[in-house]
Amino acid sequence: MTLIKRVSKVLAVIVVILAVSGFASHQYVNHVEKQRPVMALAKHPKKVLFFYRDDCPDCQSIFHRIYWHNAISHNIVFINMNQPQNRHYIQKYQLTSVPTLIHGKQRYTGTNQQKIKQIVGD
Repeated sequence: MTLIKRVSKVLAVIVVILAVSGFASHQYVNHVEKQRPVMALAKHPKKVLFFYRDDCPDCQSIFHRIYWHNAISHNIVFINMNQPQNRHYIQKYQLTSVPTLIHGKQRYTGTNQQKIKQIVGD
C-alpha cells in the first residue's frame, strides 16, 4: 500500500469520525433545548438569564451558539418558558417575548449576534 493510499484512508476515517461526533453533539444540544426543568433563579444571582421556548424558531436559531458559549464560560442559566412552573418569571422580569437575555441591568430580546455577545460576554 502506498503512502498516499494510507494517508487517504486515515483522512477518510477522521472525516467520518468528525461527522459522526458533530451530528451527535448537535443532537445532544437539541435534546438539552427540549428539557423543561423548573428553575430557581435565586441560586444564580450573577449569571446571564436566557429565557426561551423550545418551540420558538427565533430561540432555536440562537440556542446552539448560546449553549456552546455556556459550555466554556458557565455563566448562563437556561429558562424554558414552556415549563409552566417557570412562567411566574414573565411578571417578575417583565418579559414580553422570547428569546430574552438579562444580565444585571442589561436586557436584550432578539437574535442579533452582536447584541447577544454584549450580554453574554465573549
